[in-house]
Amino acid sequence: FVAPRRPRVAVCHRATSSAGFVAAVLVAGACAPAGAQDVVESEAGRFRVVTMATGLVNPWGLAFLPGGDILVTERPGRVRLVRGGALQTEPVGGGPEVAAAGQGGLLDIELHPRFAENRMVYMTYSKGGTEGKTTALARARYENGQLSGLEDVFVADAWSTRNQHYGSRIVFDSTGMMFISVGERNEKTPAQDVSNHKGTILRLHDDGRVPTDNPFVGREGAQPEIYSYGHRNPQGMTLNTATGQVWASEHGARGGDEINVVRAGRNYGWPAITHGVDYNGTPISPDSAREGMEQPLLHWTPSIAPSGLTIYTGDKFPGWKGNVFAGALAGQQLRRVVVDGERATHQETLLQGRGRVRAVKTGPDGFIYLLIDDRNGSLLRLEPAQ
Repeated sequence: FVAPRRPRVAVCHRATSSAGFVAAVLVAGACAPAGAQDVVESEAGRFRVVTMATGLVNPWGLAFLPGGDILVTERPGRVRLVRGGALQTEPVGGGPEVAAAGQGGLLDIELHPRFAENRMVYMTYSKGGTEGKTTALARARYENGQLSGLEDVFVADAWSTRNQHYGSRIVFDSTGMMFISVGERNEKTPAQDVSNHKGTILRLHDDGRVPTDNPFVGREGAQPEIYSYGHRNPQGMTLNTATGQVWASEHGARGGDEINVVRAGRNYGWPAITHGVDYNGTPISPDSAREGMEQPLLHWTPSIAPSGLTIYTGDKFPGWKGNVFAGALAGQQLRRVVVDGERATHQETLLQGRGRVRAVKTGPDGFIYLLIDDRNGSLLRLEPAQ
């Protein structure tokens, strides 16, 4: 790859003097009030970063409602509403009761493809029980600013007393099938065992039923919801609308972060193969490849801690069409990846140092939306700048 270059801030509306300009560059985006904006120069042209909302507590997922409102999850367990570019004071009621500890809490949120008809909203969250916690999927109806009729659609067999690696994103494909990512709970080896849901991507009907053509249906001892396995902690997932395939990004340990094209029944290797090492520097596996295990489309060492993934399909940024955008917690950045089919050909680092980018989504308006994960987190929008 061509070495990524750090973006240059071209304009900051806080700058009132040369000294003020320098200070504004250093803090741009980190503490900007709602409505603040600045312009960034990238390889593919200039774009504007608009701060839509601040005051979000560890925001994790977002969903676009008809009419322009946005639902945002906060990891401590609240659903928030952004309306007209303003964060509403009162949380949306009726969400799940979460076991918020460590990396757990209220995680992703997504609308049913026929939301205009059925008003269904789906949420993943960490659910408590006698065996510890696991990743669960709930759904509820959203009407008049409230959720009602909440029910668990699926509870993963990923119970653990550890508080790490829940996943978890929700993606609907073009046929209405629902994909859910589940982390391996920082236990490594269960990701190679299809008798549980740890370290997997699952495929379900919208009511939680198992599709009859899932790859492990009928296999003795296997969980039929599993679509792929051998994942570590997939926190980014998106649909490639050009191919109909789901793409997913996952955290490595110390290096070995990956973007994968998710295929039915395939083993993505963790922890039998990895391009990284453990956090203390010791090897996890002597192998980075084995027969019968998939190689990633792209891997990162050192780690960028990817979380949030979108393939740009909008019309606002013609130069970004088909590019992959991966949010990153480490280095507080957004990566733009140019791909040729299933081969990454170039990368650019954007927005470095503005906060931990937890979610990345292409909006129905063609803009790109980001969530900055912090106790005073924010919702950002990327727009083209002349």
